[in-house]
Amino acid sequence: MTAATSSTLFPQGSTPGAYAATPRDADAVLDGLDPEQREVATSLHGAVCVLAGAGTGKTRAITHRIAYGVRAGMLQPASVLAVTFTNRAAGEMRGRLRQLGAGGVQARTFHSAALRQLQYFWPKAVGGEVPRLVERKVQLVAEAAARCRVRLDRNELRDVTGEIEWSKVTQTVPEDYPAVAAKSGREAPRDAAEIGRIYATYEQLKRDRGVIDFEDVLLLTVGVLQERHDIADQVRRQYQHFVVDEYQDVSPLQQRLLELWLGDRDSLCVVGDASQTIYSFTGATPDHLLNFRTRHPGATVVKLIRDYRSTPQVVHLANGLLSQARGRAAEHRLELVSQREAGPDPVYVAYADEPAEAEGTARRIRELITPVEQGGGGVPASQIAVLYRVNAQSELYEQALADAQVPYQLRGAERFFERPEVREAGLLLRGAARGRSADPALADADIPSQVRAVLGTRGWTPDPPAGSGAVRDRWESLAALVRLAEDFAGSRPGATLSDLVAELDERAAAQHAPTVEGVTLASLHAAKGLEWDAVFLVGLTEGMVPITYAKTDQQIEEERRLLYVGVTRARHHLTLSWALSRAPGGRASRRPTRFLNGLRPGSQAVGARTLGGAGGIERAAAAPGGGGATVRRRRGPVHCRVCGRALTDAGEMKLMRCEGCPSELDEALYERLRDWRAEQAGLLGQPAYCVFTDKTLLAIAEAVPETASELARIAGVGRRKLDRFGADVLALCAGRELPSAVDDEGDDGAGGSHSGDPWQNSTEK
Repeated sequence: MTAATSSTLFPQGSTPGAYAATPRDADAVLDGLDPEQREVATSLHGAVCVLAGAGTGKTRAITHRIAYGVRAGMLQPASVLAVTFTNRAAGEMRGRLRQLGAGGVQARTFHSAALRQLQYFWPKAVGGEVPRLVERKVQLVAEAAARCRVRLDRNELRDVTGEIEWSKVTQTVPEDYPAVAAKSGREAPRDAAEIGRIYATYEQLKRDRGVIDFEDVLLLTVGVLQERHDIADQVRRQYQHFVVDEYQDVSPLQQRLLELWLGDRDSLCVVGDASQTIYSFTGATPDHLLNFRTRHPGATVVKLIRDYRSTPQVVHLANGLLSQARGRAAEHRLELVSQREAGPDPVYVAYADEPAEAEGTARRIRELITPVEQGGGGVPASQIAVLYRVNAQSELYEQALADAQVPYQLRGAERFFERPEVREAGLLLRGAARGRSADPALADADIPSQVRAVLGTRGWTPDPPAGSGAVRDRWESLAALVRLAEDFAGSRPGATLSDLVAELDERAAAQHAPTVEGVTLASLHAAKGLEWDAVFLVGLTEGMVPITYAKTDQQIEEERRLLYVGVTRARHHLTLSWALSRAPGGRASRRPTRFLNGLRPGSQAVGARTLGGAGGIERAAAAPGGGGATVRRRRGPVHCRVCGRALTDAGEMKLMRCEGCPSELDEALYERLRDWRAEQAGLLGQPAYCVFTDKTLLAIAEAVPETASELARIAGVGRRKLDRFGADVLALCAGRELPSAVDDEGDDGAGGSHSGDPWQNSTEK
């Protein structure tokens, strides 16, 4: 669907949404790069390997590298081929290069570059026209299965198609599939011999009908370059410098094609991060990245670890996830260092069941998008994402967000440029560009004004319609085009409406959609390469993350990396949640993912090194004003304070009692705590749960702590919150009235009264 990040095809400056003029010369291209990025940009000779962690500006580094080489006269634009894995990423790279004054550089996907070469050389190498490309192979696979007398349901058909794709990118022929799949540890969706027969029949059907699939594009290009040295030499004369983005995702077939393009030269720059390898089921492998120095002994290696995307709290959790990883990719992990100011700690939430998790998530999102002046977080809906492991999980969240009147967009559903209203808008804008405007008053108007006038005839208004549904969805699409026009006009002074239409055509070809004002719902795999201000990682239970069918150590580690990718999508707010049962009233038997052991409050890691600092890890805290007394969190098992049973559920551990045991809730105290929390949240400009969650307030109202030590034992009361809010909470628990936080704001940066009295008698128990 849409690009969740706020960068566009024509970004300028170092931050999303920032715009600047095209650099005046080669040296100006280097302005604003950090030392490591500058090293990448100026290393133009020989092989270069860039190990770039999440959020470290890898695309910025490699585009500035190409632009610097072009502007300095060391690289000819037409001699550079930059390849990546999605049309959107390739389109964004072309836009950045154009803005940096390096237009003419080819930036394409592997498939696009190979298809272009195949179409050009086919008449010379084979004769005639290139066979027709089958865009959807599923129907052909279904026919092949039927010919083999195998019945496949919808899911099995998708899985068998995936196995055929994997076989082709790993260069496995049908008769070898059973043995190779077994050796690779793949769990085939059907009998391996059966899949081998379907695969062979599928290939025969293609030959009979004279068609090829996307994998054939790569295979045939490899075949032509291997067999026809004259053609290979011609390609190498054309392209003399190569850049490969997301190198950890290359398949053996793509690597072979790259080697044929390169020949015996070493003018290659690769960029990747082994810790973000999450597509091994498609044949991707980080081995080519990890073995780069072996193949190119004299290569320059640059590590990018300065994270410009996420707060220290988010980065700390991401580093903590990788600290527990095992295997070869883990040995090459990058320890990120956040370059941003501190933000809120990650929030961990256990819900009773899946509907409650969806409703609770929607409620928290509603609070986040509420304007600051109304006590909310003021985060645009387009800068919020809900990420899950499998697409089937989206339905509950679609319903919950609709019920909460929160607009959303489902990534991976209907493509933006294929929406009827967007297609219609494109035709209208193209007509307006050809015939100028029918309204003489707009003849000399700027591009945004012309676009608003044209789209105003089809339902766009300055203010959105009330509620949700089809009318709101249509308005959101048109509003995204208006914002796109505004960005374009800001980046291209003097551009015309015809220029904007050309830009829209390029975006449509690259499927690089503008941002739509709605919360993004996406799978963790689909979220790769995107980022948001606030991310909700949901459904984090054993059996889902890691997924049930992840059996081997390698598969488990890939599931860990998938969660790492999810965490590193967040810039500022991060919430991780799970449901203790599937349906309301069900047995609370689920456990949160093992990957959070030692990272979430109340849990311990098994055999992992610990990391100090913030990031949601609860640590020992020093009691302020208490003469240096140390507040220690309880170690070992947590027992129900009513019946004494050892607790394992996160929700029960937070309450320190079994769900079925009687509550000792002080309702009056609970209401006082809620009122106090609302006041604090208003002062901080954050949602109420950023002060304390409902569950933590409930635990406080049940335990009624008298000392800092007792308060610190409650899950959700970490060192930072103990320092910031502890005095107020203990005063409320003691029945004392607090002065208004507004009146006291000038006395303490935390915004609390901090009378100090509750700490005077703080003792260890």
